[in-house]
Amino acid sequence: MGKYEQKLKAMGYSIPVIPPPVGNYIPAVKVGNLIYCSGQGSFENGKHPYIGRVGDTISIEQAYDAARIATLNCLAEVCSLTGTIDTIRRIIQVRGFVNSAPDFHDQPKVINGASDFLKKLFGESGVHARTALGTSNLPMNIPVEVEMIVEVDE
Repeated sequence: MGKYEQKLKAMGYSIPVIPPPVGNYIPAVKVGNLIYCSGQGSFENGKHPYIGRVGDTISIEQAYDAARIATLNCLAEVCSLTGTIDTIRRIIQVRGFVNSAPDFHDQPKVINGASDFLKKLFGESGVHARTALGTSNLPMNIPVEVEMIVEVDE
C-alpha cells in the first residue's frame, strides 16, 4: 500500500466500488498521462444519502459532504484504470455542479467539500483549477456532481 492509500485509510476512508453508470459512457478515459473522470454523484453504500436541491431540502454542510463522497467516486474511476491512487501526480481540475435552489449562490462553499478533501489527501498535489456551477437539476435529483482531470505516472 502506497503513501496516498495509507493516508486515505488513516483519514477513515477507502476507495469505493464505482457506482453503476446511468447512461451510455465509461467511467474514465486515459489519454497520455491524463485521466478524465466522468461526473460522479454522492453514491455510497448502494444508495444516494442525499437527495434534493441545495438551499432547499439540502444544507450546505450536507452538500459539502456529498461533494467529498462524489470525489471518492472519481478516485475510484482513476483506480479502475491504474489500480491505485498512488499513481496520481497531481489533481489538475475539478468541476462541480450543484443542484441549486433558485436563490442559492454558495456553490463554491459546496464544492470545497471536494477541494478540501483532495488537498488534505494529496497535499499541494491536490490543489487544482476548479469550476463550481449551479444548475437547476441533476440526474436522480442528487445535490452534487463532481468530475476531475488528474495527472498520473505513465
